[in-house]
Amino acid sequence: MLDRVWLSSRLRHFPQQTIAADGLRPAAVLVPLLVRNGEDCLLFTRRTEHLPHHGGEISFPGGARHAEDPDLASTARRETEEELGIRADLIELHGRLDDFWSIHGYHVVPFVGTIPHPYSYRVADFEIAEVIEAPLDHFRRPGVHHVEDWSHRGRVHPVDFYRYGEHVIWGLTAAILRQFLAVTEPAGREGQP
Repeated sequence: MLDRVWLSSRLRHFPQQTIAADGLRPAAVLVPLLVRNGEDCLLFTRRTEHLPHHGGEISFPGGARHAEDPDLASTARRETEEELGIRADLIELHGRLDDFWSIHGYHVVPFVGTIPHPYSYRVADFEIAEVIEAPLDHFRRPGVHHVEDWSHRGRVHPVDFYRYGEHVIWGLTAAILRQFLAVTEPAGREGQP
């Protein structure tokens, strides 16, 4: 399991890459960690098919910043509470990753946080079709991840893909997951059990 004190320190000293938010709408997601049966897991959601953006895709909870959000960390917590019913004050934030941009015009900041488990989720059925709790170590296994080159607006971009059972995690969520895995790579954790 990831030591949460080490994780907070690691993210605090992680040199986040920021991008100019010019013309992009601010948004945040939570990379939710939970402990199930003594094992670190990540929580993902599968979005409902009818949504105008990313329908049916696997994602982390999150969304656009609202005017009443004091900062993007608050956005990540609020969106998680709205989508899953996890009280914002029960989410322990450890830090953040790099800025990302979405092809739909969003400037996305991912925050890493621990959520309580077990927890009785109150799922926003209009947005969320399924809650997925996946063991963190699964994503470090050989053959789970691959990259494809995709063309968008005349440029070729590498796109990450991860498989978990019948689920395929790709695009922005997979890019955030890849960075989280790199930042928390066990080989880089000196002195950890």
